[in-house]
Amino acid sequence: MSDKIKITINGKEIEAVKDSYLLNSIQVLKIKIPTLCHHKDLTPNGSCRLCMCEVEDARGKKKMVTACNFPIRGEIKVSTTSEKVVRNKKMLAEMYLSRWPEVPTIKKIAKDCGVTATRFENEFTDTNPKACILCGRCTRACDEFTLERIIGFAGRGIKRHVSMPFNQTDRHCVGCSSCSFVCPTGAITMMDDRNHPVDPQKIRDHGMKFNGEMAQLDDDQCRMRQVGTGNIIDVMDQYDLLPCHNYKYGSLPEAKQIYSNVFRDNFWQQGVSDGCWQGCSMSCAKADSHFILRTGPYKGDKVCVEGPEYEMAGASSNMGCFTPEFVMEFNFYCDTYGIDTLSSGTCLAFVMECYEAGVITKEHTGDLDLKFGAETEAMEILHQMARGEGFGVDVGQGIRWLKEKWVREYGADEKFLQDIGMEVKGLEYSEYVPKESLAQQAGYAMANKGPQHDEAWLIFMDKVNNQIPTFEDKAEALYYFPLFRTWFGLFGLCKLLWNDVVPAENYLEKNANKIPGHVNNYHRYVEAMLGIKDMDDEKMLNQSARVYNLQRIMNRLMGFGTRKHDYPPYRGMGPVFADEWESRVEYYDAQLKDVVKVDPNGKSTEEKITILRKYREKQYDTLVDVVYKRRGWTKNGVPTLDRLKELGIDLPEIVEIVKADQE
Repeated sequence: MSDKIKITINGKEIEAVKDSYLLNSIQVLKIKIPTLCHHKDLTPNGSCRLCMCEVEDARGKKKMVTACNFPIRGEIKVSTTSEKVVRNKKMLAEMYLSRWPEVPTIKKIAKDCGVTATRFENEFTDTNPKACILCGRCTRACDEFTLERIIGFAGRGIKRHVSMPFNQTDRHCVGCSSCSFVCPTGAITMMDDRNHPVDPQKIRDHGMKFNGEMAQLDDDQCRMRQVGTGNIIDVMDQYDLLPCHNYKYGSLPEAKQIYSNVFRDNFWQQGVSDGCWQGCSMSCAKADSHFILRTGPYKGDKVCVEGPEYEMAGASSNMGCFTPEFVMEFNFYCDTYGIDTLSSGTCLAFVMECYEAGVITKEHTGDLDLKFGAETEAMEILHQMARGEGFGVDVGQGIRWLKEKWVREYGADEKFLQDIGMEVKGLEYSEYVPKESLAQQAGYAMANKGPQHDEAWLIFMDKVNNQIPTFEDKAEALYYFPLFRTWFGLFGLCKLLWNDVVPAENYLEKNANKIPGHVNNYHRYVEAMLGIKDMDDEKMLNQSARVYNLQRIMNRLMGFGTRKHDYPPYRGMGPVFADEWESRVEYYDAQLKDVVKVDPNGKSTEEKITILRKYREKQYDTLVDVVYKRRGWTKNGVPTLDRLKELGIDLPEIVEIVKADQE
């Protein structure tokens, strides 16, 4: 809980949060105070001086301060109406009125300060009602909302003005509208005819609402601007959800070597906009433009590495590789070769576990010692994949192909490989340990495209916040989130803007498994851009459900898309071997006793694993039934004819594909 300080404003006592700004407390008491440069979403700087107050500290010392950027750090008495304050405000208002007598904002401030005329009219008086009043909001918005710093002040004194570099149009300006949004006079306007939106003002209003939240809240919440998705490395490790050694463990002491601050302090550029999408206020893409490669065809070259994102760091920990330079290099060559970081990292982690278990030997790997943590060997496999030679060719085929080959040609234990081979529908797992989150297990394995977390990332809601405790709660989340995520793709929108910053009023609501304000922003955006009327959750979900169900039917056509294809390897559901159980023995023993209602005392680790496995597989089966029912699918996981008709996609050729699966 933040420290509270008692202060007195105009004789009224109020509690203020330590280090909060005085203006906030004044406004809480609904005391009218003029402001010009201040905007709720921008860092205050006190340049207009209109919010000046007289403050008396505990020693009786008085001073004039600007309320917008004065932090409260001790007991004070504040006056907004003292003779000195009133005199100063009147003088300021009269000077503003002399420079911009026809600007409505200035006229209102002057009136509120008791000024109706000015004595200071001169040759610099500007009678334009939309004149720039040099409040500085636009320059700060350009800097803080989108980190672009394209516009700024030029000139001095009376010749000061807002300008782009060298008074010329800056080609880097992307028309994000931040400057226009915060301008109090209309001096900056936007041209909206390029894409012909139906309601450009509504687009700006809802887009800029998020921009403000991002600028004000991100540093305290997700730190996307500082470290991008790298912030998840620290969180997942601390909650035992970071994949280590082919998902055996959710944390290892070495993981701290690749925490986000390591990349922030040693590699990434800071405080600049990124190249993901110009004008985006999240600016979460990170890069190192001076990384020197140690291996491969570009060895010794200084290159730009875009990343790593969380998934690349998770892929590295999955392989037991915790050197940050390895993470960067593996990231670069995956990008350069066009190889997926998740699939290659997860596949190599599987290969390493099989190597340590004796399923394969140096004879198969081309004399490579592929133990967990073998960074040099992992890089060599990646280069072999790209060159199309050696053991890398086999690894490049993926886990499902390797399992089939090793059973067929080497006589490997099929059950062993199935339990630890982290793939579903032929796609390797994304980098989160799902075994302690039933919802995430289903989110991965039931995803149409295979276990890529983008379709249903529920691990934090389920495992950390316990927001979806019942089967029905989980099924609702597994209905809503895959459709919402699919909807983002359909409309070409970024999901992170919705997902990663929580508005202040919702931040402490532990049970809010959706953020209505952010979803509403997307609805209003689509209305304003395309003219769709009354966009809401039902319309959004139905738009997406048509595509999602067609995807499922395409899976069915290709030989997937039924219940048996929605099952995860058991490593994705629970501990397979004794060392996994014993790494968290107190946790698993307590779960066996409290949840499964079986006393672990006197039982061997293998017996406890068997009991828990039977329980978790039954839980998973139950959840699948509930999810299928919520989605309008048969118990075999195929869309029903009624659901197809409801969505308006019951075309004859579609019906033909699924009719044999109807109950």
